[in-house]
Amino acid sequence: MASSCSVVVTAIVVVVLGMAAAASAQLSATFYDSSCPRALSIIRSAVNAAVARETRMGASLLRLHFHDCFVQGCDASVLLADAPNFSGEQGAFPNANSLRGLDVVDTIKSQLEASCRQTVSCADILAVAARDSVVALGGPSYPVLLGRRDGTTAVQMQANIDLPAPTTNLGNLVTTFARRGFNSSEMVVLSGGHTIGAAQCTNFRSRIYGETNIDSAFAAALRGSCPQAGGNANLGALDSTPNAFDNAFFRDLMLGRGLLHSDQQLYAGDGTGTDAFVRNYASNSAQFFSDFAAAMAKVGGLGVLTGSQGQVRLNCSRVN
Repeated sequence: MASSCSVVVTAIVVVVLGMAAAASAQLSATFYDSSCPRALSIIRSAVNAAVARETRMGASLLRLHFHDCFVQGCDASVLLADAPNFSGEQGAFPNANSLRGLDVVDTIKSQLEASCRQTVSCADILAVAARDSVVALGGPSYPVLLGRRDGTTAVQMQANIDLPAPTTNLGNLVTTFARRGFNSSEMVVLSGGHTIGAAQCTNFRSRIYGETNIDSAFAAALRGSCPQAGGNANLGALDSTPNAFDNAFFRDLMLGRGLLHSDQQLYAGDGTGTDAFVRNYASNSAQFFSDFAAAMAKVGGLGVLTGSQGQVRLNCSRVN
């Protein structure tokens, strides 16, 4: 019986991934060339301005896109506020009180609406803004295919299931990414997005006070701003160079300086699990950039709505 269930689950995953691939194949790099020729420059200028004001915003915009695509696909459902008929993803555990950049997305949307009304989807804004944020902080550029449509509902419960929490162990990380069609190497390289930005004390307190696979000096330094009680919103840098997109994240993991439990799970230091991938990216920045770009392009094609599916929202926080 277990074997037949496994076959059924595998078949379902193959079908879902096949449908996602078919939808993403309808996207195009030139989608707005005629209907909104300034779309990409408007998004890029707004992102550059936001990152110039606050470097951390680049990480926040990258995270928004990732958290959107891993729940229901890249349909901007993460941007939807709670409505009478659903509780949105923003209240899910991995998102609650930690999503940032919604105001930047609203600014971009307003500028695009002024230039070409109800043409550029919120889902496309997230995809392009994520890429432009990476570039603004010194990371690789990669092609973003366009033509996504916006979803009309959000499911908070699904976000709790589909998004990895900062306390997630390696096995569950592998399973979570595999459900979206990513292998272990892609999981590690996408986790490298934590080379920029910061996390709140509430998300790493248990690590710095209760875990042993952590550099003692690193933990002691973090305890100064993250007490055992209180200070939940105090920040800790996700790697030693949080304002630059580089491969320091992987070098830090090898030193036991991963801020989050889920990040340090990628490197045990004994040659098991995903150690080899971490070592590779720690020593080869060019490989990290290349693989990250490819993996992000794949993320952007997850479960997209195209054609007559969904809608182009006038306001990213609510359906039309």
